[in-house]
Amino acid sequence: MRSRAGRMRDIQPFRVMELLARARKLEAQGRDIVHMEIGEPDFPTPAPVIDAVFRAIASGDVHYTPATGLPVLREAIAGYYLRHDGVALDPARVVVTPGASGALLLVLGVVLDPGEAVLMADPGYPCNRNFVHFLDGRTRAIPVTADTGYQLTAQQVAQHWDETTAAVMVASPSNPTGTLIPTGELRQIRDFVARQGGTLIVDEIYHGLVYDGQAETALTLGDDLFVINSFSKYFGLTGWRVGWLVAPAAVVPDLDKLAQNLFLAAPTPSQHAALAALQPDTLVILDQRREAFRQRRDYLLPALRDIGFDIPMSPQGAFYLYANCERFTADSFQFATTLLEEIGVAVTPGLDFGNNQPEKHLRFAYTTSRERLEEGVQRLKAYL
Repeated sequence: MRSRAGRMRDIQPFRVMELLARARKLEAQGRDIVHMEIGEPDFPTPAPVIDAVFRAIASGDVHYTPATGLPVLREAIAGYYLRHDGVALDPARVVVTPGASGALLLVLGVVLDPGEAVLMADPGYPCNRNFVHFLDGRTRAIPVTADTGYQLTAQQVAQHWDETTAAVMVASPSNPTGTLIPTGELRQIRDFVARQGGTLIVDEIYHGLVYDGQAETALTLGDDLFVINSFSKYFGLTGWRVGWLVAPAAVVPDLDKLAQNLFLAAPTPSQHAALAALQPDTLVILDQRREAFRQRRDYLLPALRDIGFDIPMSPQGAFYLYANCERFTADSFQFATTLLEEIGVAVTPGLDFGNNQPEKHLRFAYTTSRERLEEGVQRLKAYL
């Protein structure tokens, strides 16, 4: 057997998956584990979505769809932007994908040549850099701190841009910090990237989960950028694996061609689930769940600070707290392992999110009930 492809040296696994596997093993042995490690909403699929999918399956509507998605779903997504953001969007610019990961793969496949670089913040979601490596590109991870809200600034983008740079990718709200990029700053980034002839990719998969005001979609800044979103987070359809992207109109034929060859289309039942998730009766349920996440944040943030974790910014969105833990440890991965083994609290070490002081940080996900969060805090307090 020949050796692995060279790109595999740069693609790292999720360390948290090791902790999750260990947590599941401990649970099988009878241990009680408080899960604050995985970024997956704990709520079940909303009933209106289940009902709609049953009807679609019963009617036999389970065949292939166009590679860009069900036309009625693309129209519904465009309608959602109009109602929610006041953005009039041509449905032809919407491409439905197997999760947001499928969307990112399409975008990078269309805009990135081997050897070209993508600028992104560190810390950041690990899949982003791994997708770049998969396409034989290079990531240029820019260290960010609380001083800039853990987000890139236009000044940083300009400082790190060179002739090999093809794109900038930002996330608002971000994983792992939950912070937003101010619209004015994002506009400056977009304008700079446009002047360089580059591509701006904006991850908005947590956009529905914003607790202090409303986040403005990057689509208000122009039609020359890519916006990626998902039905996994705010809409809660994680296992259904369906997302979408909004692209410049001229690029959609290439995205269509690439989707045909990579995965043909998102699963048809999942697209019916997504269509039902956009309906008014489902959105009422989802807004109630967003309020539950906000209440969890408002409990967990001061509780962790009281214990001694340093969390300099209150996250405006998503469902994560990125906490400095150097008061307790110099190795967050070992610390996370110890917390799991000794007190049954599962959290994510900073190592998963980049090279910007990962040993000093943990990510806490408030994707479990308030009662379980309280239990986890009590265990942490007693242990520390």
